[in-house]
Amino acid sequence: MPDLLNLITDIDGVSVGHATDLALGSGVTVIVFDAPAVASGTVLGGAPGGRDTGLLDPSMTVNAVDAFVLSGGSAFGLDAAGGVQAGLRELGRGFAVGPVRIPIVPQAILMDLLNGGDKDWGLHSPYRDMGYAALKAAAKGTFTLGTTGAGTGATTATVKGGLGSASAVSSAGHRVAAIVAVNALGSATIGDGPHFWAAPFEKDAEFGGLGMPAIADHRMRLKGMNGPATTIGAVVTDAQLTKAEAHRLSLAGHDGLARALLPAHLPLDGDTVFAASTARHRRDDMASLMELCHLATIVMARAIARGVYAATALPAEGAQKAWRDRYPDGH
Repeated sequence: MPDLLNLITDIDGVSVGHATDLALGSGVTVIVFDAPAVASGTVLGGAPGGRDTGLLDPSMTVNAVDAFVLSGGSAFGLDAAGGVQAGLRELGRGFAVGPVRIPIVPQAILMDLLNGGDKDWGLHSPYRDMGYAALKAAAKGTFTLGTTGAGTGATTATVKGGLGSASAVSSAGHRVAAIVAVNALGSATIGDGPHFWAAPFEKDAEFGGLGMPAIADHRMRLKGMNGPATTIGAVVTDAQLTKAEAHRLSLAGHDGLARALLPAHLPLDGDTVFAASTARHRRDDMASLMELCHLATIVMARAIARGVYAATALPAEGAQKAWRDRYPDGH
């Protein structure tokens, strides 16, 4: 479809905003829904950090969310959701409890405190203000990838991580897309070369068109044992889903994560994938759900590779080199 941007904003009713601080070496990304979206999510990493993730369990009462937040800052970054809530409250958004409205804003954080940025922020972290700024910046249409938003301070075992996104359309015309901040203990690239584990799923040379190497070196590569890493993201569709079906979609997103990163879901990763439905298009058959899960796997894998491919190194001494630095000619 010619109007697709290959971004999560291809889903009607979805806006994305970033707050980026290159000196801090960190940032925040907000995914905002025009109307509350049926949502769920899953955590498969061993060292997660999140806020309001418990309510995403299909057995819990609240069915829909106003926004998702992805943030750097490790546990300090959990302040970002408060800033997003403040902005949504200004707009009158939120779950109604009598006369009060409470914005529902699940959040996941990644560990980027050791990337060379200046984390000497004083008494209070900057993430609440960054969350508010990211919400105010949220818009439909194009947005930047790589070293931006929650992907600003992201790293991997081999090259700089970053923020990625990708989209697809099902045979029934339903759209599904992913957004992800890639900050893995493992690697998105194969061995010591430029090829991506996600290569079999690539579309239109969106991350270099290199394909797979003749021999895939699958020896474990880790960026270190100094603390949690974490890849965090979301899969969103315009197809109607129940909360239980959204939960299944989030698991399919994790399948894409595991196809694009090796290894994944480690004891010191906090890998978290949210999922949501804007319900703009009806569906109630099993075949369409299975295709959406299939596509969720693919768009997440592609988004991860795109985030790493688009990243640039932080302006800090000793900062990890980006893919473009290590392979300036693409090889």
